[in-house]
Amino acid sequence: MQIGVAYSEPSQQIWMTIEVPDDASVRDAIERSGILRQFPHIDLETQKVGVFGKLVKLEAALRPGDRVEIYRPIVCDPQTVPRRDGFGSEEE
Repeated sequence: MQIGVAYSEPSQQIWMTIEVPDDASVRDAIERSGILRQFPHIDLETQKVGVFGKLVKLEAALRPGDRVEIYRPIVCDPQTVPRRDGFGSEEE
């Protein structure tokens, strides 16, 4: 069956379509895609994964046409993010 595998970084986005066996899991698809060789810093033990935006476990079964997504941790620099006081806009 055909499925998609997607991963995005600030400077590069990857979305590929691959063939996997009918009984493939999310982990199987990620490993078969070769994305772990392209991005060796991906750690499937700590990073979350999903199918069409819904979090799933690595052992989740796939269906034809699914899009497997590997999520990066959200990191923000407090120096560059405007502070919100919880009372609406910053300037009143």
